[in-house]
Amino acid sequence: MTKEELIARNKKFVMRVFSALELLPSNRIYDSLVRQLVRCSSSVGANYRAACRAKSTADFINKLKIVEEEADESSYFIDLLYELEKNGKNQDSLLSLLNESNELVAIYSASVVTIKKKVKDEKNRKS
Repeated sequence: MTKEELIARNKKFVMRVFSALELLPSNRIYDSLVRQLVRCSSSVGANYRAACRAKSTADFINKLKIVEEEADESSYFIDLLYELEKNGKNQDSLLSLLNESNELVAIYSASVVTIKKKVKDEKNRKS
């Protein structure tokens, strides 16, 4: 997947999150979870864009780890909302978002592993 495709996928994810959250009820519990999810889901794309402008490979890895963490945090809050909606009408859209956030976690996690391996391999070739 290219950088541009990931940027577009992150944007689509957060827009889907925003749309799904608009359909949820409003009370103290939901509102708290919604605020958290808005922050972490929008942070996925913002931090990925920052990673794309990293000053070094180490900086890129560190920023990509933040993207992975934010995607995982999004999964957590989506899962909580999914559990609250067990018998609600929004369960399907939340399950779809949960699957997408888990896929994003897997993508960024694998990317970090791949980049770290490349760095290690380069160091081994030089020594």
